[in-house]
Amino acid sequence: MKLGRLPQLLQLAQLGARAWRAPFVLALVLVAVQLLGAPAWESLPYDRAAILASGEYARLVTAHFFHYDLAHLAWNLVGLALVAALFAREFDLRGWLVILVAATVAVDLGFLVFEPQLAWYVGFSGVLHGLMAAGLCAWLWRAPDAITGLVAGLFALKLGWEHVMGPLPFTASTLAVPVIHEAHTYGAIGGAVAALWILRRQRRAAASL
Repeated sequence: MKLGRLPQLLQLAQLGARAWRAPFVLALVLVAVQLLGAPAWESLPYDRAAILASGEYARLVTAHFFHYDLAHLAWNLVGLALVAALFAREFDLRGWLVILVAATVAVDLGFLVFEPQLAWYVGFSGVLHGLMAAGLCAWLWRAPDAITGLVAGLFALKLGWEHVMGPLPFTASTLAVPVIHEAHTYGAIGGAVAALWILRRQRRAAASL
C-alpha cells in the first residue's frame, strides 16, 4: 500500500468551517443536555426496566446524549472532534444522519437483546464508535493505503482489547462510571453497515450515469 492518505492528514488544519458546522451543532446539543441537571437523571438514561416495563422508549435515544459527568462528556467531545477532523468530508449531512441513527439503533438493539444484565447506561461513545467505523469504511472503500490500514487496524485492536482486557487504562482511570465496551462494538457494527450501504448506493448511482 502507498501512503496516499498522509497529505490529507497533514491538511486537517485547513478543513473548512462548513465541514465543522454539523459536529459543532452536535457538540452544542451534548453540552446543552448535560446542563439540564437533576431532572435529566430521572428521565434520560437508558433504564432497562423503565423501557420494557413502562414503555419509556425515548430513553433509547436520550441516553446517548447524556453523560455521567463533565469528564465523561469531555472524552466524547474530544472523540467527536477527532472524527470530524478525519472524516467530515466522507459523507454529506444526510449520510452522517443515517449513520448516526444506525449506530444508535445498533447499540440499543445490542443492549436489549444481548445484554439483559445491563440495567443503566449513558453516553455518546457507542454512537461515536459508529461514526468512526463509518469514516474508516469510507477510507477503505475509496482509497485504501498504509495509513488507512494502520488506523483501521488500531481501531479493531482497540475493540478487541476492550473485550479481552477491559477498557483502555488511560480512559477508565479518568472516569467515575464503568466503561460499557459492548456499546462501542455495537455502535461500530451499526455505523459500518450504514456506511457500506451508503457507499454501495453511491457506486450504483455513479454507474448508472
